[in-house]
Amino acid sequence: MSFTYDAVGATRGQGHCPPGFHSLHVRTRLGEGEPVFRRAAEALLTWEMHRAVGVGLDAGAERAAPGVDVTVTLAGMIKAPCRVVWTVEESRRAGWAYGTLAGHPECGEEAFVVDRTGDGTVWLTVTAFSRPAKWYARAGGAATRGLQHAYARRCGTVLRRLAAGEAEG
Repeated sequence: MSFTYDAVGATRGQGHCPPGFHSLHVRTRLGEGEPVFRRAAEALLTWEMHRAVGVGLDAGAERAAPGVDVTVTLAGMIKAPCRVVWTVEESRRAGWAYGTLAGHPECGEEAFVVDRTGDGTVWLTVTAFSRPAKWYARAGGAATRGLQHAYARRCGTVLRRLAAGEAEG
């Protein structure tokens, strides 16, 4: 199955949004220190954050890696097939991005990156570019984009709890 857009891997470059796509950038403070960073990175790389957000997730591997297929299920009905296009796992930065495959309601790419800044603060940054691919995503217009922003904020809230060692609830 092929990607549904041409700019595969473009989320690796900060601020890049191909023409005709809507951009998303949501940054959430997770906490401070190396232990918070390590827990957040592991929860992100092993799909724990996505599962804790409450979406269905079927991944072809236990850990994010380029080429791994992932299907996210929304509201138990909408299937969103994706493939991981890049990963990063460094001492102060970890994350990955996936791109949409045929059947996804949107067309584009979304990246989830945890980084620890020089002062020790740990952040989750969700960046994406997308445009509707299915009729119902087009019909949703601005509401669809609002849901994408809400999802990115929810990811930050959930990962903050996971990184602090708290149970989701």
